[in-house]
Amino acid sequence: MPGSSTQQKMGLDQSLTQRLLPLQVRVGRMLEMNSIEVEEEVKRALEELPALEVADTEANHTPEDSFTETSEQMQLADFSGEEEIPSTFSYVRHSTAEDAAAASPGSFAPASDNSMIDSLTRQVNEHNLSPDDLVIAQYIIGNIDDNGYMNRDLRSIGDDIAIQAGIDVDENRLKRIRDIVRSLDPAGIGAVDLRDCLLLQLRRKPAGEIVDIAIEMISDYFDLFSKKHFDRIASLMGISQDQVKEAMNLVRQLNPKPGSLFEQTPLQRNATIIIPDFQVETDGHRINLSLLNNIPELCIDATFDDDSAIKTGPSLTRSEREAATFIRRHRDEAREFIKILRTRQETLFKVMNAIVKLQRDFFLTDDPNRIKPMILKDVASITGLDLSVISRASASKYVATQHGVYPLKMFFNESTGGQDNEASSHSVASALKALIDNEDKHKPLSDEALTSLMNEKGFELARRTVSKYREKLGIPVARLRKEM
Repeated sequence: MPGSSTQQKMGLDQSLTQRLLPLQVRVGRMLEMNSIEVEEEVKRALEELPALEVADTEANHTPEDSFTETSEQMQLADFSGEEEIPSTFSYVRHSTAEDAAAASPGSFAPASDNSMIDSLTRQVNEHNLSPDDLVIAQYIIGNIDDNGYMNRDLRSIGDDIAIQAGIDVDENRLKRIRDIVRSLDPAGIGAVDLRDCLLLQLRRKPAGEIVDIAIEMISDYFDLFSKKHFDRIASLMGISQDQVKEAMNLVRQLNPKPGSLFEQTPLQRNATIIIPDFQVETDGHRINLSLLNNIPELCIDATFDDDSAIKTGPSLTRSEREAATFIRRHRDEAREFIKILRTRQETLFKVMNAIVKLQRDFFLTDDPNRIKPMILKDVASITGLDLSVISRASASKYVATQHGVYPLKMFFNESTGGQDNEASSHSVASALKALIDNEDKHKPLSDEALTSLMNEKGFELARRTVSKYREKLGIPVARLRKEM
């Protein structure tokens, strides 16, 4: 058009982006796995990848048989009986239900007549209940958790009974049978919360003045009781401090977790067993590090690794081309898996070796107070690995020493700063706990007093920081630590 112009411009923009290759993603996922998960992954690969097999070496001449034993079983086999197993093999890693069930067939069933479900079922059978009422009681018992608490409301349980058992039950009937279950031993079973649990136990006590005071205190003044406002309780109830103290002592004798009195099932016991990924042994000033696992050496099956067996050329038939493609694809998959597994093992050893160098004083003494401030960058400076790789390699991993089993995450902690910049969070927590353990329980130390004492010990901390450490240790404020 007259008087107008059209301009076209061409430009070149440059940007930097980072993309993870599929192989890097698989390596990252493998790094995050613990030893049990990696062993299962290797078993799965051996079943699904026809080109992958266990190498026939002198150390593993019967791979099919030897690989069926887990690393946990190999370590525990060194002990003649359960009573000789050291406490270092029971820490905090939780196996999946499938792992526990595989290690202990039938572990989903009650372990013995001492299990909670068996005991409660035996007791409820002693009541003169109809067959339908017995079914309802079983559903109620099945909704009681390991601590002895009923974790679902009656309406939801009634819906389950109607759908699964075909029994229509009204709320009054449910309450009647629930009350029967709550009357079983031990006292407190079937409670809906802590207050209800304590009241169930108190109401079975022989009648008396102190019992009545304790029931009223828990029933009507539970919030004040939980916050230890004993002066206010005494004033509101019109009783003396001595009576409050006697009632408090009675409540302390009660069991807040009545379900803990029953024997654990094998599944529950196995859930607290962990498998260390590393072992550190000391010989004088020498430290020996080893990577623990039950992973066999893998290789490519000879029929897939023989290039001469793969036909090439333009004259190949369709079936011959498909066979050649099949061999190459499965060989490449097996080689990639072996590479991923080898990369994982090498990376784990690099990271752990760097941690041992940085925390040498701890591994020589097994004293948590000797743990130095250490962050991911410190490990990266030694290994040259990316921070995300180090984080994955240390997640859910454990190291066994001569005195215990420790999570790798325990060694990563910031410096507290101040004059003593070598003080780690572990040494601060240890010093703070020692002060609280040795305080006068009748006049516990406030956070301000703790801050002053910590500063005298060389830890320059603000009161806010001391409060955070106290909360991290699970220690309540001074008022709640006070004893009458």
